[in-house]
Amino acid sequence: MNRLLLLVFMGGFVILGMELSASRLLEPAFGNNQIVWAALIGLILAYLAIGGWVGGILGDRFPTLEGLQWTALVAALGVALIPFVSGPVLRMAAVGIDNFAVGLLVGSLVAVLLLFSIPGILLGAISPWAVRLAVEDLAETGRTAGRLYATATVGSILGTFFPVLWFIPSYGTRWSFTILALLLLLVIILTGLGKRPMWFALIAAVLVLGGALWSDSYQSIRIGWDDGKSGEIIYEDESQYNYIAVRQWRSERHLKLNDGVGIHSVYHPETVLSLGIWDYFLMAPYFNKPPQPGQSSDTSSQSGTIQQSDSLLPQNVLLIGLAAGTVSELITNLYGPIPITGIELDPQIIKVGQQYFGMTQDNLTPIAADGRAWLTQQPTSSTWDLIAVDAYRPPYIPFHLTTLEFFEVVHSHLSDNGLLAINIGRTSENFELVDQLATTVGEHFPSIYLIDEPGPSDNLGNTMLVATVQETELANLAVNVANIPDSVPSEWHEFANRALGQARIAAPPADLRPFTDDHAPVERVVHRIIFSFMLGN
Repeated sequence: MNRLLLLVFMGGFVILGMELSASRLLEPAFGNNQIVWAALIGLILAYLAIGGWVGGILGDRFPTLEGLQWTALVAALGVALIPFVSGPVLRMAAVGIDNFAVGLLVGSLVAVLLLFSIPGILLGAISPWAVRLAVEDLAETGRTAGRLYATATVGSILGTFFPVLWFIPSYGTRWSFTILALLLLLVIILTGLGKRPMWFALIAAVLVLGGALWSDSYQSIRIGWDDGKSGEIIYEDESQYNYIAVRQWRSERHLKLNDGVGIHSVYHPETVLSLGIWDYFLMAPYFNKPPQPGQSSDTSSQSGTIQQSDSLLPQNVLLIGLAAGTVSELITNLYGPIPITGIELDPQIIKVGQQYFGMTQDNLTPIAADGRAWLTQQPTSSTWDLIAVDAYRPPYIPFHLTTLEFFEVVHSHLSDNGLLAINIGRTSENFELVDQLATTVGEHFPSIYLIDEPGPSDNLGNTMLVATVQETELANLAVNVANIPDSVPSEWHEFANRALGQARIAAPPADLRPFTDDHAPVERVVHRIIFSFMLGN
């Protein structure tokens, strides 16, 4: 009985550990969203249901501990193979997302989830099979079954927490599957007592461990994902939150997180601007009222930056979504060394920014935290002239950064002439998310403006939303751009004038309801954007 308890305990541990590790395996390609979680949880439950049925049949047909051990052995090998077999399928998923190919995307998702079918079903078969072996007295059937299923549930509880709190943060996703497989093989060895399953489990454990060590030593994390056209990978690692890669073309560098769409930071040491959506954050102050006569607008001809004394420009900035520091570098280069607080969820990205993206400005204070949680904890006396939000994990934006409650907190931490700027994804035709956020932000801010970044019509694009604490007019932008001093780099003059032609007043449909913490279907909106793009709408 004790050997059966040990087997069902580890079976429960591994099935939930596999599910939690699977979510991390899928996240780089499919994102962390409710649809993926629903599919994963639903299929794991389906596998457990099928496994329970199969386990009952096999238990009646082969009522031996050795048969159960062989089943657990195959399940362990299936768990160990998941991260390696899934590589080509996840690459197919990334291609589907990058090219908005719905067939590839759906097909790869189904294929990945089917990878868990064999180990999931076999693990689900352990408990009913063990009940068949444990029942010796029919009068004790209920008590015996309850004891075994309770033990399996306790294993599942621990299997829920160990990968999240220990295995994945300490060893990574691939090794988490390996550890789960090795633990199950260890239990088979302990329950074998010199029989054949013990020796086969020992051999399997050596092969699994050897294969994992070989892969860890000789293969990069995403080997095969690089097609040779996306620059040289000069850094890659898997942090607690992301797969991180830094790619380089000559002196240019890009930060790419996970394997989906989007670049999170760029580094152009030879240019003033980033040549991307990040440059539009610099336009936010120009939507405020022009300086009144007598207010300073001096510039520094030596540094080429606009002095802090200019009343139009921010005296301090908060960045929610610092990434590797593209926006903080732009602000420092153009506006001078004003105090910047940068919030980034992943501390390893901060280190990457400091090492590879020149994110070493003395005026920047990087903080590893969730942006909303950190801002909520700040005293009301802490205010900023500009709060910039760029916290996408393309194509998704965290829902808690899109709601009325969040923008209320943002508004309370802005100065009297403060501004909010948000980077929002869209297509050339579908501005649903832009309109939705404009509606939500408009509940707290009197004036909302949009700047649509021009881009190829066959890809996702971006719009910069700018909101002002004071009621303002779009005409302010033209006046302020016209007054940009000649001492500022010509690149900035040219960009600001182009952006002026792209700016407009936000006019979302009147029937839209603002997002709230209780109801913010961001993922549904993003999915509609992607699907409408796939259909050419």
